[in-house]
Amino acid sequence: MSHKSQSESTIILITGGQRSGKSLYAEQLALSLSPNPIYLATARIWDDEFAQRVARHQQRRGPEWMNIEEEKTLSRHHPNGGVMLIDCLTLWATNFFFDLNSDINLSYEALCREFDALTEQDGTFIFVTNEIGLGGVAENVVQRQFADLLGRLNQYVAARAERVVLMISGIPVTIKDETKEQD
Repeated sequence: MSHKSQSESTIILITGGQRSGKSLYAEQLALSLSPNPIYLATARIWDDEFAQRVARHQQRRGPEWMNIEEEKTLSRHHPNGGVMLIDCLTLWATNFFFDLNSDINLSYEALCREFDALTEQDGTFIFVTNEIGLGGVAENVVQRQFADLLGRLNQYVAARAERVVLMISGIPVTIKDETKEQD
């Protein structure tokens, strides 16, 4: 069952483990849907290694992309009926989690409100996220709390998505597709 609002929006969630091919798949999907998609990057740059990782992602994208850096307030950017790729929910949730002193409930509520405000707009939204709980339970309490937050957020987004794809070793596996029901 879809949780669509009155707007003409489509939500697609791409999930998987680290280095599973999520971002590349999401970029290819966005380009297949639009000649000029919007790339909404949610990362905060916290060290040199991560800055290099972000630079590699940026170099992979060509001039057809409109690139926007946005750490938290995604809804102030408008797809205007086009395609917007949000990469990624994990880093976006991290920004709220740390800014709200690791409060899971406050972070979750703020993330859900902002997600809803963004996806009430007209457009196709492709979200990338990580399945961080697949590797076992973290020893650190803050890591466990964040895994709980991201797991809840991923479930929230997946419940509202028309399509959910799990990436495994670069292979997309569709685990939900309500678009077929609408045809």
